Amino acid sequence: MAEAATIHDIRAARGRLAGAARRTPLLESDALNALAGRRVLVKAECLQRTGSFKFRGGWSALSALDPVARKKGVIAFSSGNHAQGVALAAKLHGAPAVIVMPEDAPQAKISGTRGYGAEVVTYDRFGEDREAIGARIAGERGLTLIRPYDEPMVIAGQGTTGLEIAEQAAEAGVTEGDVIVCCGGGGLAAGIALALEEAAPGLRVRTAEPAFYDDMAISLRSGRRERCGANEKSICDAIVTPMPGELTFPILKGRAGPGFAVADEEARCAMATAWKHLKIVAEPGGAVALAAALFRREEIEGDAVIVTVSGGNVDPAVFAAALSDYGDAP
Repeated sequence: MAEAATIHDIRAARGRLAGAARRTPLLESDALNALAGRRVLVKAECLQRTGSFKFRGGWSALSALDPVARKKGVIAFSSGNHAQGVALAAKLHGAPAVIVMPEDAPQAKISGTRGYGAEVVTYDRFGEDREAIGARIAGERGLTLIRPYDEPMVIAGQGTTGLEIAEQAAEAGVTEGDVIVCCGGGGLAAGIALALEEAAPGLRVRTAEPAFYDDMAISLRSGRRERCGANEKSICDAIVTPMPGELTFPILKGRAGPGFAVADEEARCAMATAWKHLKIVAEPGGAVALAAALFRREEIEGDAVIVTVSGGNVDPAVFAAALSDYGDAP
């Protein structure tokens, strides 16, 4: 079966993203290295437009659409970061956007999505089906659905992060090691894995997820897509998914190493650590890869590790609480 996206799609997406997306920095701190017991290079996608890597996929998908379809508008469902990425990409393309969001999504993400000009439709994530809602509205209005990760052009856009990591890691003298990627449905991890396979074959993707929602890690162990049966709540709202994507899992199955699962408190500590040593804002789901580097040290090999901080769209009260609880940590 052909791949959902290819390295050629990623390179083409990079061309379309030129002048639109930021080339985010790969940050390093001596104090953070000492904490982790090795070099830690942090790909700060929290500094991307809209505050997360999702702008890459949103722009890639919008820019690849047929102009007639794009003019009619797009619809997406998301807890927040994909919502904002698609909303801004649509605004910049002059296209209408409808975003279906859970009513309990962080207010900062709902407000941000509306601020980019999108129409927000909320739903009860525990009692309603977002895909059914999205399909109904798309059919009624003639909108094109842009899925958050199971979408070839979205995967291609996220993969541009991997091309940048390959270049920046080489500049930093790192050509071998693990690249830990925050993972929900797997769009970012799959895109980065495809990019690294050709651009930096010595670097290996490993996924990081919240405890109780480590469906990708479980699936990678078993070799097939597994559904996570947890009913637990997690502070890592951006990456709580029940099952890996249909398109993303086959990409990662042959390319990713064992995944990590981290506790909410470990993610909150990583948020404070990122602020203290790198002066960047990480949302809980965007901090799980750094948490893995800090709290799963014995499961990582090599003298250097690369981690993504994939988003920084956090409610101020949640961020302040993390700094208050863990601000005195090393």
